[in-house]
Amino acid sequence: MSDRLNILKASLVKKQAQFDSKFQSHMEDVKSANGQPLNDKRDGHKTLSRWDRQNESLRNLDASIKKTEVAIEREESKINYVGLFEVPKCLVDLLAEGKITQWRKHPNFYFVAGVDRARIHVLDDGRLSHRYVTEIPNQEQYAIFRDVFNTANRLHKELTV
Repeated sequence: MSDRLNILKASLVKKQAQFDSKFQSHMEDVKSANGQPLNDKRDGHKTLSRWDRQNESLRNLDASIKKTEVAIEREESKINYVGLFEVPKCLVDLLAEGKITQWRKHPNFYFVAGVDRARIHVLDDGRLSHRYVTEIPNQEQYAIFRDVFNTANRLHKELTV
């Protein structure tokens, strides 16, 4: 499970607990009226205004909960979409080690950890290529990218022979 999905689920639990707490306090406030008429001239309008504010707060919190639920569904669908693409065998170990990460928007692209611009591209026929190597900002990042790409390419050639 991704970190983003964990954060969203924790947020949902927190918002639901906050909603339950506010709803419970609102119901206790309504019960405290004890069936007395609220149309008296003293504090009836203040009580109704307070209840309206509490109801508005509950509606806003409910809308926030629904928005978080939609975000969780969207995140899960992105994870499922990436799961449809088969990771080449030469990249599986690098993914497990954390040296590369798969791009969810385009699952055939892989980013190298510690490198800003360049990425590894898996072509339709299964070969590996690279993109944006000329835009790597410094030699340290270039060396990291070169080592990871050459390792992956060597593994790919060994597995295909």
